[in-house]
Amino acid sequence: MEWEEAKEVKRDIRKILKVIELPHVKHVRIFCYRTQGSKSRAYARIWAFPKIFQQALGIEPAYVIEVLAKYYDKLNEDQKTHVLIHELLHIPKNFSGSLLPHRGRNRHLESQAKKLFIEYKKLAKNLT
Repeated sequence: MEWEEAKEVKRDIRKILKVIELPHVKHVRIFCYRTQGSKSRAYARIWAFPKIFQQALGIEPAYVIEVLAKYYDKLNEDQKTHVLIHELLHIPKNFSGSLLPHRGRNRHLESQAKKLFIEYKKLAKNLT
């Protein structure tokens, strides 16, 4: 599997975070990569940095968003934005380095992602 930094994905995440409110997400601690050759069928994945490694290495929590080139790159801009919003919603409010599951008590991540994407489209339209 090949990894390369995905600067345009990082730029898209900063753009999303300027438009919708996710104040707990520290964009400077999110790193983005594009992969080639993965067997996964996902468009993108988010990777956590466990607390034990944070403590052992003396660094702050961080996340890696991986986009899988063979699927993600075929999406249109709206679909890419939706996928990135979905991945950002896995980050808990305390930005601890852990991840939230797709479903929780009173919470369904994909429903939230759809609502936030609609909000993003409305607000982004008003900014132009």
